[in-house]
Amino acid sequence: MLVWERPEPQDRPVPAPLSRERIVGAAIRLADEDGLAAVSLRKVAAALNVGPMRLYGYIATKEELLDLMVDAVHAEIRPIGDGWREVLRSLAETTRQAAHQHEWFADLLGGRPQLGPHALAGGEAVVAAMGGVDVDTVMPVVAAVNAYVIGAVRGEITERRAERTTGMDTRQWQAAFGPYLERTFATGRYPALATVIRDGAHLDADQTFDVGLELLLDGIQSRISS
Repeated sequence: MLVWERPEPQDRPVPAPLSRERIVGAAIRLADEDGLAAVSLRKVAAALNVGPMRLYGYIATKEELLDLMVDAVHAEIRPIGDGWREVLRSLAETTRQAAHQHEWFADLLGGRPQLGPHALAGGEAVVAAMGGVDVDTVMPVVAAVNAYVIGAVRGEITERRAERTTGMDTRQWQAAFGPYLERTFATGRYPALATVIRDGAHLDADQTFDVGLELLLDGIQSRISS
């Protein structure tokens, strides 16, 4: 029986009452502060001032705990809007916001579909908004948007982590490596790349995400309308 269907133990009058909600909340706080490496049943139990064995009545494995954490974050992803395009844009934007709020979430996105109640509710809202779209097209469209968001968000989170590790933000990194690129481009071996980097618009992360998303949605609209 999956954790979503398995009932919780009856609460007992003890100094530190437990529930899956409390366990998941403590795990999320640990992950928000120090990443997924900080999450273990032992550390979660310590944060709740209980023995690790008490957690096993509620969660059988760390994998179940991670599933519950991911689904809890899916509660923050509420796709809304009039029509499929607005709902897909909302899905992308709220997923990105959740990943920036919980960096570890980006590490667990992708792979097999999430089956928790909050993830299913979000999926229902998205699919319902695409009621007029051919049924065979719905899932590839949703998969394309999710793939774009996952790739973009992981890139942004990786950049944020690199800034923390190196102590250099994007501008400082560009200033440090700019002379090398100028010398390299001066050789004439990379003319197309040199033109784009020198003359193209330099968008920030928000602008880059928005432009890429609109390009994707335009393509989807063209395919659906054809």
